[in-house]
Amino acid sequence: MQIHDLRAPRGSRKRRKIVGRGKGSGHGKTSGKGHKGQKARSGRGILNSLEGGQIPLIRRLPKIGFRSKRPTLYQVVKLEKLAQFKDGSIVDGNALKEKRIIKSLFRPYKVLGNGEIKKALTVKAYSFSKSAAEKIEKAGGRVETVDRSTFKSAEATNKE
Repeated sequence: MQIHDLRAPRGSRKRRKIVGRGKGSGHGKTSGKGHKGQKARSGRGILNSLEGGQIPLIRRLPKIGFRSKRPTLYQVVKLEKLAQFKDGSIVDGNALKEKRIIKSLFRPYKVLGNGEIKKALTVKAYSFSKSAAEKIEKAGGRVETVDRSTFKSAEATNKE
């Protein structure tokens, strides 16, 4: 077999359907749309969500849950990342930003209990998971929760 003997497999190269070009084409007159009716007309077709007078599915299902338009999106601080700090140091927003553990001081951060910690640190954060707080205190450290109102006042002073 040589290159000039190669052919595309049968059915792999299909011709585009050309409609509305006379009776002889097989797709003339109504262009394969049948006679009259909503589906034969031009413009947008029938929407899938319309159910012809029946109460739509979206209205038959009960309303559940709630999603805030402004959810509190915490920056995540893993416990294993706090091992970078020296024993007995105070870990707050500025220290975390300096070590590039958090990106912004204007968004709250939460300490999660991923990993282990063996140093006694004083950790100041907006929120802690239960396991993170237990592990920090077990290592001889302290957990201090920063008030959200101080976060908002710091944000206001820096914007001025």
